[in-house]
Amino acid sequence: MKKTLYLKFLMGYLIFGVLGFILVSTLTQYGLQDQVQSRESRTLYTECTEIASRYAANYYNRSMKLAELHNHLETISSYLHTKIKVISVSGRVIVDSDNSDAFSSQSVIEGFDINDFGSQYYVVNDFYHTFSEDYLTVFAPVTSNYKVRGYVLIHKPITEISSYSYELLNVAYITLLILFLLSFIFLFLFSKLAYRPLSRMMQAADAYINGDFTKKINIHTEDEIGHLAATIDYMANELNTLEDDQRKFVSNVSHDFRSPLTSIKGYIEAILDGTIPYEMQDKYLNIILFETERLNKLTSSLLELNKFGSHGKTILYMNRFDINYIIRMTALAFEGLCSEKHISIELILSGQNLYVTADLAKIQQVIYNLTDNAIKFSHPDTSITIETTEKGDKVFVSVRDSGVGIPKDSLKKIWERFYKTDQSRGKDKRGTGLGLSIVKEIIQAHNENINVISTEGVGTEFIFTLPLSKE
Repeated sequence: MKKTLYLKFLMGYLIFGVLGFILVSTLTQYGLQDQVQSRESRTLYTECTEIASRYAANYYNRSMKLAELHNHLETISSYLHTKIKVISVSGRVIVDSDNSDAFSSQSVIEGFDINDFGSQYYVVNDFYHTFSEDYLTVFAPVTSNYKVRGYVLIHKPITEISSYSYELLNVAYITLLILFLLSFIFLFLFSKLAYRPLSRMMQAADAYINGDFTKKINIHTEDEIGHLAATIDYMANELNTLEDDQRKFVSNVSHDFRSPLTSIKGYIEAILDGTIPYEMQDKYLNIILFETERLNKLTSSLLELNKFGSHGKTILYMNRFDINYIIRMTALAFEGLCSEKHISIELILSGQNLYVTADLAKIQQVIYNLTDNAIKFSHPDTSITIETTEKGDKVFVSVRDSGVGIPKDSLKKIWERFYKTDQSRGKDKRGTGLGLSIVKEIIQAHNENINVISTEGVGTEFIFTLPLSKE
């Protein structure tokens, strides 16, 4: 049987109740009885010394008669619910409050020895077999002319003292019962406030294990449980998105690989079986080479993108270089493609040299990808402008075209991996949908920003920043 957290708390609650009862009925009972007995012995001892000094001493000094002493002891014993005796040093009873005749109580306590009390002023026993049950006996010496003449003894049944301690113990039991009930209420509230949310989170976790990331916990409290629930909800949403991204990744990669592979396979088969005549083979071999280069580009992009995991850390090799020189060299690399499409590249650079501190290879890749995108989506007989501007401690790099532009609903999606607008699928078959994703990863790794401004049918401008070199 699966042990739930609630069952564990319930078992702990019951164990707490049982242990509490055992504690009260044993340690508390003994401790309480000892306290009551000590308190009662101190009270009786005070009375005992008072009787010894005021009444018994007067009797030995012959200023009080035996009958008068007996009357005083009888009154006090009735008030204290005790038995009071005055005895001689040898143990002979001079007067006994229980005996109505003051002159007929001349008995002897056999074996009486004051040394049996030890260092204490009281004992608990049957007092030399005088009683059939245990009594608390307190004594005080009676002195006359600086000499001990006898002792005053006060006896009180232990049962009466125990009955008082039991009454106090009953109060403790009632307190324990109230505490037990209050703890049960607390357990009930805990099940409402803590266990049920935990149970809902557990059910959601089971659903996530089974692949259902749509289940929401929906606990909105301003405490640790609420924070944990919100974190789990966020994690589930991320996992759900990750699963969608994975399916999209596989679909896009499959499509982008299948298309050139199909072309390569078809053209090679056509060349081998003679469908394509010899004089036309160079043309189709160039197409095969083009598709091969496209596959190589896709593979390289995938490997590059793998370095920029959403939670990974990009390693940068920072150095000082001339950004204007990199832009000029990149523009030269596209000279042939621009001539083929009748597109010109205009450079508006801030000064002859403009030094920044960044990873040269990765920034060169950013400029290359942005320029390649601009050429792909530009109309023939238009120009692309690459501009650098120095503002404060930043360098702003802009790549602007007069092409097809980006639809408004696609502006936020262009940074996603493998995302392509419908226009890009229709106008350009070379793209992998990874270029802009790589660009953003590189710029963010530098703790810089990149923005896009685009109007459909007018053109697009990408602007990113780099730190100006201080040397």
